[in-house]
Amino acid sequence: MPKFDPWPVFFKREWNRNWPFLVGFAITGAIITKMSLGFTEEDAKNSPFVQRHKRVSDTLMRLMGAIGTRLVILSLLEHPFQLRYLL
Repeated sequence: MPKFDPWPVFFKREWNRNWPFLVGFAITGAIITKMSLGFTEEDAKNSPFVQRHKRVSDTLMRLMGAIGTRLVILSLLEHPFQLRYLL
């Protein structure tokens, strides 16, 4: 007696249920990609949205760099034998 294989039934049911979402994501991704590839550096320099997020990003990077430096120093103070691995 052959065993019943549930996978084809499962995939057919899930495809019938989810194809609109998959097609929608593909179309949305294609539109966003096409629009993004059309932007130039000059567009980014003139965009208030990009400038606002660049400032936030730069501030976060400086903050994370300072936190990372402090964590390394605290780690070395806690475990001084690790210093030989850094040198």
